[in-house]
Amino acid sequence: MIKEKKEYMGFSREMLQRFKKCGAVAGFAPETADQAWQLSKALLAGGIDIIELTLRTPAAMESIHRICTELPEMLVIAGTVLTPEQAVAVKEAGAHCAVAPGTNPRVVRAAHDVGLPFAPGIVTPSELEAAIELGCRLVKFFPAGAMGGIPYLRNMSVPYRYLNIQYFPLGGVNLENIVEYLQEDNIPVAGGSWLTAKELILNEDWDAITARAAETRRVLDNAGVCG
Repeated sequence: MIKEKKEYMGFSREMLQRFKKCGAVAGFAPETADQAWQLSKALLAGGIDIIELTLRTPAAMESIHRICTELPEMLVIAGTVLTPEQAVAVKEAGAHCAVAPGTNPRVVRAAHDVGLPFAPGIVTPSELEAAIELGCRLVKFFPAGAMGGIPYLRNMSVPYRYLNIQYFPLGGVNLENIVEYLQEDNIPVAGGSWLTAKELILNEDWDAITARAAETRRVLDNAGVCG
């Protein structure tokens, strides 16, 4: 039985508003905690205050802890959370919320048990219904671009609009199309890696990262899609 929620599987309306205000999430797999710290500082200087640190490297957990401890103005999303143990660990590290590429009921329940706002990944109606059954109302739409982007999401989501499901698109989102995504009333935020180009990070060109963040901020603010 579908139950209405005052919160979106732990995502308060205040956190959703924080997503809406920023609009863009910088996705990154940190090689070191210092690298993650430098990157976060550069993004903040350019006006982007949400980062997704994925659990794809040994440094991810330390990076989450350091950013959450030393840069409290940055909202940290733990990404690629694939096991219940990881859900517990990222909560203990200080992550504000977490996402996954798919919908694993054990992970969703573990996140709920420890009070970690969690958005599982979906791309089909069946996957979305599985997430809804678990109480989720904010989901990660991944891989967004490969599945047809906004036209696909519009059609797939129609039967569920009355539930006020919110979507967080990743995969194929970039500066050229993010405004179009954010113009949808069920998309509070979108994420990608255009803000965290590998060559810039390898060269420790933090000024260039700040410039990319500032340009993203300018584009979103001029389009009036945030806030």
